[in-house]
Amino acid sequence: MEKTLQLPQKPIDLMRPCKEGDIMEGTVIGIGRSSIYLDLGPQGTGIIYGRAFMEEKDALKDVTSGDKLSMKIVSLENEDGYIELSFREAGRQMAWTKLHDLKESGETILVSIQGANKGGLLSGLFGVQAFLPVSQLSPEHYPKVEGGDTTRILKALQDFIGQDLAVQVLDFNREEEKVILSERSKEKSRVQELTSQYSIGDIVEGEITGVVDFGAFMKFGKDEETIEGLIHISEIDWQIIESPSEFLKQGDRVQAKIIDIAQGKISLSLKALKEDPWKSIVEKYKKEDVVKGRVTKLNPFGAFVEIEPKIQGLCHISEFGTKEGMESHLEAEKEYSFQILEITPEEHRMSLRLITGNETSAKA
Repeated sequence: MEKTLQLPQKPIDLMRPCKEGDIMEGTVIGIGRSSIYLDLGPQGTGIIYGRAFMEEKDALKDVTSGDKLSMKIVSLENEDGYIELSFREAGRQMAWTKLHDLKESGETILVSIQGANKGGLLSGLFGVQAFLPVSQLSPEHYPKVEGGDTTRILKALQDFIGQDLAVQVLDFNREEEKVILSERSKEKSRVQELTSQYSIGDIVEGEITGVVDFGAFMKFGKDEETIEGLIHISEIDWQIIESPSEFLKQGDRVQAKIIDIAQGKISLSLKALKEDPWKSIVEKYKKEDVVKGRVTKLNPFGAFVEIEPKIQGLCHISEFGTKEGMESHLEAEKEYSFQILEITPEEHRMSLRLITGNETSAKA
């Protein structure tokens, strides 16, 4: 049986003139201590020797007479009249050709994960370094680490070392000899088909599969026809929250409303199924009212003030002049009197001014 030591590629037509850089297929007709001779048909006899032989000595050690090899022409004629060939250069050129074909076709292939760093997974493809970024992992494999702890993310990624993952070639750079892989793109058709079964406004029930600092992932659907959507932190509740983990944990079963479907991604909302507390706010408060409020957070742009559960206003930094001025008047978790400067329920916005001394009595 013939032994083929190359990536699949059709060699040049042996009947046409060859040139340097061409990939040719030949039959091994002689093996020396540091050279291999190949019959190239009408083109003549080729030789692998010197540095070209030493670079690929291990790969060529089991070659025997009669084997078929694909080689790259380095020189059309050396000092001894042979066509000088390179096995390594042929492999590299065919590797980039194959990578180009894979990118264009979108074919899914299996790669073995060889390493991991905080940015993603490391692999190799046809002798070229390949990288699978975290952002290109499938929802199933995405490290859903609460708080985005990089140490825990790295540990989760290291669990993939030694595993085979089905990926596609997303991009490559021949000059830098890098290949970017994607696990997400292989699911694109399936995800698009599944998302087409849903509409904005649908209410779905599912399971929280992960909680991160920017929100929570929720899986819904039936059996293997499940899909994963994201509940952004701003869509968990009407009140301002610091951490999604205060409201959700992995394994929770919840109902959510689909608020957006775009590019195969579904955005979900929990607060859309709750009554908006701002709807009745105009019945209780109006501009220039003086109210009691608890300072929940001091930011460079102002202080958040809770007027009542789930209703917060902002006392802007401009009311104090500087951050230091604000901090000299306000302290987190303490209650003060504020005057409402502006209230816009449809935008969930209330602007406040700190009342000092006994300017006006505040509403309880």
